[in-house]
Amino acid sequence: MTFNISGKTAVAGVGYRQYKRGTAPTPERGVLVRAIVDACEDAGLDPADVDGFVSYGDDKNEPVRLMPDLGTKELRWSSQVWGGGGGGIAATFAHASAAITTGQAKAIVIFRALAEGNSGRLAEAVMAHHLNDHMVGVGLTAPAQVCAMRAQRLFEYHGVPKSVCEELVRASYYHGSRNPDAIAYGKELDLDAFRTSRWIAEPFRLFDCSRENDGAGAILLVSTEMARDLRKKPVKLLSVAQGTQKGWGDLIENDDMELYATAGFRAIRDRLYNQAGLTPADIDVVQLYENFSAQGVASLIDHGFCTYENVAEVLRFDNLIAPTGKLPVNTSGGNLAHGFVHGFVTAVESIRCLRGESPNPVPNAKTSLLCGGPSSPTISSAIFGID
Repeated sequence: MTFNISGKTAVAGVGYRQYKRGTAPTPERGVLVRAIVDACEDAGLDPADVDGFVSYGDDKNEPVRLMPDLGTKELRWSSQVWGGGGGGIAATFAHASAAITTGQAKAIVIFRALAEGNSGRLAEAVMAHHLNDHMVGVGLTAPAQVCAMRAQRLFEYHGVPKSVCEELVRASYYHGSRNPDAIAYGKELDLDAFRTSRWIAEPFRLFDCSRENDGAGAILLVSTEMARDLRKKPVKLLSVAQGTQKGWGDLIENDDMELYATAGFRAIRDRLYNQAGLTPADIDVVQLYENFSAQGVASLIDHGFCTYENVAEVLRFDNLIAPTGKLPVNTSGGNLAHGFVHGFVTAVESIRCLRGESPNPVPNAKTSLLCGGPSSPTISSAIFGID
């Protein structure tokens, strides 16, 4: 027997605060508490009525320690998705939705917080999950290096042109330049600067890479019935899928040959779409976790929007931008141009875009795909929708 959660829970509120790395005005927990309060105010719910919390990526903010600041009446659910990368971001919605639909909790906040002064650099935390003597011995000590090797295989073995990465980065910066909250606001990408910026790990230059910010984000999930009585238009969770497959995972860069250059989403793609009763053609807007440009391209291929053969026809700048593109991606600027608090801005924009609150609106958008962190050992994605 399969229990389908499609449409049974909905997002009622969102909160997001972002600062330049190392400049958060309060310690990390203080920034997070403010984001949670923002999400509750957005929904019209007393923060004290939140009775559950879910996070991912080794977040250090234990829910029981948030209770005094929020005035929590009762904690009924707390969980975290395994793994240090961004692959678990969408899986948090599975945890929260399962808890709500089975009566474990009523109002769950999904969150992530980062402040360098408390948690240190994210890259070091991520690599702590993967580093071993095999990798350190050949000088692989940073996520950019690991993803760069996979990107080279995408280009050289599968024949994906490097130009599609530039198209994706341009689209992100186009959207970010029009978003007052983005690091790229007012600064559309200069192509000469992009092409001559310093190498990070070949083939990645500076603007191919997400750059860390201090900040925190919170999303309030409740039953769809409860959401209808709150302040904002409910955005339903239509489907969510998490997992991995044989030949993929934490295999010390020894993944199956045909999977190595992918983003890892083949394992969950069919489950994701089938649960929602949708296909890639039914998705109106994509919020794409792109830690690096090539991994973003691989994710779009994995999710069925294009193939190795026609990727250059689909991933064109004019096709990726709102409001006119047929496949608008990262309408707030995404991790590359809005900001990077372990990818949480992509989840927030998944909701805002369907509410009509995006800085780059997508006309008549009814469905939004949140693609989790690509190339993580365990990955996840989710689809949201409105009536």
